[in-house]
Amino acid sequence: MPTPTKGPRLGGGPAHERLMLANLATSLFEHDRITTTEAKAKRLRPLAERLITFAKRGDLHARRQVMTVIRDKDVVHKLFAEIGPKMAERPGGYTRIIKTVPRKGDNAPMAIIEIVEESIVAEAEKARGTKSAPKKTPTGRTKEIAADAAAESATAAAVVAAAAEAESLEGGEDEGALAAIGLASDEDVAEAPEASADAAEAEVAEAAVAEADAPADDAAATEE
Repeated sequence: MPTPTKGPRLGGGPAHERLMLANLATSLFEHDRITTTEAKAKRLRPLAERLITFAKRGDLHARRQVMTVIRDKDVVHKLFAEIGPKMAERPGGYTRIIKTVPRKGDNAPMAIIEIVEESIVAEAEKARGTKSAPKKTPTGRTKEIAADAAAESATAAAVVAAAAEAESLEGGEDEGALAAIGLASDEDVAEAPEASADAAEAEVAEAAVAEADAPADDAAATEE
């Protein structure tokens, strides 16, 4: 037999409480957030999250289980078609309760209960005040193992492709940085001595030709 909920019940009896929570859950799924008393919000939260868990399952039996609580078919369709898929990667905590100002008249404590729509990563970054670190590029032994298994595994092939792309990007950035500060890369430095040697040999050959032509010109001048 289920354990009774601690504290006073809502409404005049068990049936009244069940109908009140069903109406509150219907309004919550229809409008994504509602304002109610703090006591009702705390009693509604476990029921709403249980119904969202059924929506994540998405099968016919789960839909029939939800329809025993929520009678509006449009709301049930929204729950299974929109809210359930959004919570597919969230393991729990589908709703949040935010306390607000007391109600005028009887000064009852009020609260806003709403469906959480932020992603899990965004919430973690907001809580830490930092952003997630970028994905590291595989290097060293990990890269070698992935290269060996690339032919057999799609995941390993993706790792090798990511490493090659990262290397090409790093190479382009290095060349751009060297060009920006007026320096040359290692390949350009290796090609520079060869070019200078070729230029020196060409100058020596031209000087030798000039020296060979000089005596012939002198001899011609003396004969004249």
